[in-house]
Amino acid sequence: MRATRSMIALVTGLGLLTLASALGAQQTSTSLKLQRTDRTFITKAAAGGRAEVELGQLAQGKASSDAVKQFGQRMVEDHGAANQELMQLAENKGMQLDDKTPKPDRLLTRLSKLQGPEFDREYVKAMAKDHKQDVAEFRRMHSGAVDPNLKAWVDKTLPTLEDHLKTIEGIQAQMAKK
Repeated sequence: MRATRSMIALVTGLGLLTLASALGAQQTSTSLKLQRTDRTFITKAAAGGRAEVELGQLAQGKASSDAVKQFGQRMVEDHGAANQELMQLAENKGMQLDDKTPKPDRLLTRLSKLQGPEFDREYVKAMAKDHKQDVAEFRRMHSGAVDPNLKAWVDKTLPTLEDHLKTIEGIQAQMAKK
């Protein structure tokens, strides 16, 4: 009888350990998962960042204005660095992001056919429009991000995007005066 009680206690203890272990593993796995809104934002932000880098590279070669060329260089540097951080964040959350643009970008195709002042005008117009949208989306995610790591990345990246918008609007205003 005593042996039976000991055996029951042992089996019960092992069962509880197994259950606790399974719950712990499930909790860890769940904590890595992202809400759909966070995943969608990450995917969209990564694609937008890649496009900004490609367009910035194009601007460095095709722009006639030094200000536009410098802005293009800043896009390559800032969006390249932000995308590296975002890719790492996504990977840490078990999300795979493609590091290549999946299809030809219409804006990139259109701008690649332009040169000099015409390129400058269209690039600046596109960057102003794009950064207005980006800033608005990042501001929404500032309060809407569920994942704390994503929220921290948004909070870190938003001031840079706001500065990009201010800079490109300044360039746009200077071009309008000419």
